[in-house]
Amino acid sequence: MTARPLLLATANRGKLRELRELLSDLTVLGLHDVGIDDLPETADTFLGNATQKAVEAARRTGLPCLADDSGLCVDALDGAPGVYSARYAGRHGDDEANRALLLERLRDVPDALRTARFRCVLALADEAGALGSQVLHTEGECPGVIVRAPRGEGGFGYDPLFVPEGDTRTMAELPSAVKHSLSHRGAALRAMLPTLRGYLSSL
Repeated sequence: MTARPLLLATANRGKLRELRELLSDLTVLGLHDVGIDDLPETADTFLGNATQKAVEAARRTGLPCLADDSGLCVDALDGAPGVYSARYAGRHGDDEANRALLLERLRDVPDALRTARFRCVLALADEAGALGSQVLHTEGECPGVIVRAPRGEGGFGYDPLFVPEGDTRTMAELPSAVKHSLSHRGAALRAMLPTLRGYLSSL
């Protein structure tokens, strides 16, 4: 435990739950815990949005902040929905509408061409600490395919439509431990963890 906890710069409760599970040995806060409703996401890349959110949250709170920007990139849609994954159907966070729109746009795409990947970029900022103006980044990716109808009750977002490479279950059908071992967010966090734990232990 550290005197300065880690702030996860997200208002998405699904992401917060997953990241807290992956960081169970650390003291972790979410944006709701520090009175921030949301952060701007105006960049056109995952890296840009993750950096923007981490820097802004660190500046507002004085805490070390880890921000995630992630989304689903579908090959047959030229990488869409990409950075617009959470608001694909127009309203931010409407998972059901986003999934319905994705299925509609893939309706005539044959199974062999329904390939996709989840991508995640994590950014760590701590303007008030030793990092100063430096921002650290890691990335993760999970390839797979989009099925024709939702399956499973777990996860969030596009998880019920996405079967990761090497499995037959959607992300929403996988136990949490298995999902974390395969997911884009898990991969990005595993790449970040040595630096993150070392940095927090030095505070």
